[in-house]
Amino acid sequence: MFLFARPSFALRPTWIFSLYLRNSCSLTTSTCRLQASHAPPTFPNLKLLNSEISNCMRNGLVEQAQKLFDGMPQRNIVTWNAMIRGYFLNGRCSDGISLFRRMPERDVFSYNTVIGGLMQCGDVDGAKDIFDLMPFRDVVSWNSMIAGCIRNGLLEEAIQLFDGMPLKNVISWNLIIGGLVNCGKLDSAGEYFGKMSRRDLVSWTIMISGLCRAGRLDEARGLFNNMPTKDARVWNAMMVGYIENGKIEMAEELFGIMPERNFGSWNKLVNGFVGSQRVDDARKLFMEMPDKCQKTWNNIVLAYIRNGLVLQTHALLEKIPYGNIASWTNLIVGYFGIGEVGMAVEIFESMQYKDTTVWNATIFGLGENDKGEEGLKLFTRMIRLGPCLDKATFTSILTICSDLETLQLGRQTHALILKEGFNGFVAVSNAMINMYARCGNMDCAFMEFSSMSDRDVISWNSMICGFAHHGNGEDALEMFEKMRLANIEPNHITFIGVLSACSHKGLIDKGRYYFNFMKNECSLRPLIEHYTCLVDLFGRFGLIDEALSFLAEMKAEEIEVPPSVWGALLGACRIHKNYDVGVIAGEKVLEKEPHNAGVYLILAEMYLRNGKRENAEKIFARMKNNGVKKQPGCSWIEVNNCGYVFLSGDCSNPHFDRICSVVKLVNLEINGILN
Repeated sequence: MFLFARPSFALRPTWIFSLYLRNSCSLTTSTCRLQASHAPPTFPNLKLLNSEISNCMRNGLVEQAQKLFDGMPQRNIVTWNAMIRGYFLNGRCSDGISLFRRMPERDVFSYNTVIGGLMQCGDVDGAKDIFDLMPFRDVVSWNSMIAGCIRNGLLEEAIQLFDGMPLKNVISWNLIIGGLVNCGKLDSAGEYFGKMSRRDLVSWTIMISGLCRAGRLDEARGLFNNMPTKDARVWNAMMVGYIENGKIEMAEELFGIMPERNFGSWNKLVNGFVGSQRVDDARKLFMEMPDKCQKTWNNIVLAYIRNGLVLQTHALLEKIPYGNIASWTNLIVGYFGIGEVGMAVEIFESMQYKDTTVWNATIFGLGENDKGEEGLKLFTRMIRLGPCLDKATFTSILTICSDLETLQLGRQTHALILKEGFNGFVAVSNAMINMYARCGNMDCAFMEFSSMSDRDVISWNSMICGFAHHGNGEDALEMFEKMRLANIEPNHITFIGVLSACSHKGLIDKGRYYFNFMKNECSLRPLIEHYTCLVDLFGRFGLIDEALSFLAEMKAEEIEVPPSVWGALLGACRIHKNYDVGVIAGEKVLEKEPHNAGVYLILAEMYLRNGKRENAEKIFARMKNNGVKKQPGCSWIEVNNCGYVFLSGDCSNPHFDRICSVVKLVNLEINGILN
């Protein structure tokens, strides 16, 4: 009987409704047959045409079904019912109601179909009107109304209907119990369950699953033990309850004594092992599974990779032939995660079939590992050879353009996005805003932001941080206030931008205000980056003591002061000639970063300015003993679509003499203006 066919133990609100609505077909068969016995004689091919209409509707071929219906020389009540049911099945509620009103005669199945269809469309009042007009109601009519009310969140109305039913069947009881369970009213569900004169497997499964979801495992196990008969689905429900409540050992024990296991039994326990970090046990059990599941194997592979066992996973995939493209894609991501770029690219190149996801994963991985130029080359290959581009492709490419600060490539990508029609995706627009901001074109960033029909917190953060990064503190703070007016909840990134804007513009009072606003009004605990911004703000304007008080606050919050914060304080002390605190800050940085050449040089410079040449020489000696060398300064510029790189002390550029001449002219003009 269909009643027991594959219930979902997650007890989604739609499950019971759809299960018993589909049962209405079988439960009203007798009624249809009785009425059919009084029907006029039909053409011999009418049954075949009715079946064809039903098939068309099941496959979404509504117009084809309509043509068949319109061309039929004779129709019976089954014909009309098939069309009405098909309209509702394909979401065309108004067409279903219109055809129902045109029916020359109706049976109880006609009414039940319309009630169920209207409830599925959310038209509860319309379903009630049809129900009230029914000349005769069977138990399916009442069940359809109850199921529809539960589906639309009207549990009290469903209970009233249930209480008013002249005759109830086990389906009616299960609907009410399931509705109560889904609403968390387990005690009430238990009362109804206790009143049932006859229970089926679904009845027991609903209660057991509901109790398990609520963590009431002892009660669930008590019901489970008292069941007169059990099938594999009930055993699975109890086992899943143990797994979801962190009792993997109990689930394993239950699995061991199951008299009959199905695919779900094996699959649930394997995934339970994965979720409990028992990946080796998951793999061993998977190997024993009679029917292997590719998705489950990929979960095992992913778990190994997330645990850092990338090389072992690679060996496993080479040895065991269950891997598919998703497995190898996860392996590529794993290699990128541990910095093995060459191996990741080698696997990518060796794959005979590459879908969009594996291309995207490789491009993204290259960008994340400072191989953005290689990622861009791969992107051009993807356009030429690969599958269709998607929003993840463009997001990755725009991120690479942001990191490389290649505005021209970013603009070309923007044009391609418009051509392919991906400009309507929020994630893509956010990446475009970030790209333009990082490349210094805030006007284009603002234009893209303004054109967005829907914005999330990332959209606002990109603008705020972009303005702050380029020293437009007032614009950044104005954008933040607009964000608040738009009822977008700020997050930690938002306040990094806000505090950075205050730091760049020297807005000391506003910096204090927004820091306290973040903590007290937004309930966001400050991160290291927020403290860095404040220390930098106070340090820039010589408020060294106040900067030190923030360091003390960090220690009180049990936050370890990172080198970046000490570095900000060191820079401030250098500017304001507070050498005593500066030496402390510099030594704190070198404790964590002994190869930071810049800090050695700043400390040596501070000692020399303070007349302590011996201390400066000691710093240079430490630097030499630690094998630290000053890296040459590097800068680059893009002119006429060509990139030019300049290293400090490097005279090899073919235009070196001309560049020097232009720099001298600029200096002369500056001096002339100043004088």
